[in-house]
Amino acid sequence: MRICYVLLSPTFGMHQYTADLANRMVQCGRDVRLVTTARYPAHRYLPAITVHTPVDTRSSGVSADALRPAPVRRTAGVIQDILPDVVHVTGPHLWNIPLLRAVRRTGIPVVHTLHDLDPHVGMFYGPLLHVWNRGVLCLADHILVHGVCYRHRLLDRGIPAERLTCTPLLHLFLGHTWLGELERLARAVRYEPWALFFGRLERYKGLDHLLTAWAMMDGRDGQDARLVLAGSGDLDRLWSGPLPPRVEVRNHLVDDEEAIDLFRRCGLVVLPYVDASQSALIAAAYYFHKAVVVTRSGALPEYVEEGRTGRVVEPGHPPTLARCLEAMLDDPARLAQMGAAGRAWYDARRAEEERALIQMYDRLARQTPRQEPVVRLPDRLIQT
Repeated sequence: MRICYVLLSPTFGMHQYTADLANRMVQCGRDVRLVTTARYPAHRYLPAITVHTPVDTRSSGVSADALRPAPVRRTAGVIQDILPDVVHVTGPHLWNIPLLRAVRRTGIPVVHTLHDLDPHVGMFYGPLLHVWNRGVLCLADHILVHGVCYRHRLLDRGIPAERLTCTPLLHLFLGHTWLGELERLARAVRYEPWALFFGRLERYKGLDHLLTAWAMMDGRDGQDARLVLAGSGDLDRLWSGPLPPRVEVRNHLVDDEEAIDLFRRCGLVVLPYVDASQSALIAAAYYFHKAVVVTRSGALPEYVEEGRTGRVVEPGHPPTLARCLEAMLDDPARLAQMGAAGRAWYDARRAEEERALIQMYDRLARQTPRQEPVVRLPDRLIQT
């Protein structure tokens, strides 16, 4: 089977997601192609993946460049020349809609991942996202989501169950060069008395509530717990004034080696989001045998077995978060138990996810056989 992954955005996180899918399908014996921007992070993808770069995009498409039809024509032509059994569009870009129209005309089945059914707080593209999602739902043959709650929402909107696949979001944050060594590193972990927030510093992630909660923990006799914020972003926009005591900020793009060190040493991983869809950071924490604290937002609670692999707290309520963090960091033996349960959760879901993806691709490929030869579409069929 030949699978063609399409990601027109250079966004690093979307490439991390796409690389995980593509790398695993190569390891399962599939012929994998990637159609993407020339700015893609090549070090995330296994060398066995054939890469085509018909565009040189700089963003997810919310710009004047998105109005140009020529790059869409080139991309559609490359996909047709590849002759894939199935196409999987893995991340958002404004060009996806006209591209879906073009590929649909060829009879090649298309999967599209919908990461966000709603815009995050503070994002300017809110109304556009809903319009774009409607276009994807109309044009894609199959939709992949990463939360049961989102599957239910799409079912309620009338999307047939046979057009939906739901799997957890389980990719790690590392490049393929770490694959051979990663399991050994994940076994050699410690539970130091500090909590880790990892990722871009964005308003919807609730950093102000996390820092408020941490300030509430200050002053307890003998307390030596720390909070580490690791990721790039403008923290000044999210928090005014001095930081609470024992907060370390690593405000830069964290490379793989530093990230591994953080996840191996931290006591737990905290996701204080006030507005979430889902997050692969829970899977990363579990992989490194670490418990998580998440908020009841989006699909995050679906990834946590309360009291066994982590804790779920209400979003935007610093006192509850403070009490939870304090209790968990005070009990390293319990953190180790929860971390072991989290790793067991991850291993079981990872195997289920791979089976579900293979079944999805196989079913779509059987429904619509690859068309040979493919007739190149006239330009007028793929205009925006």
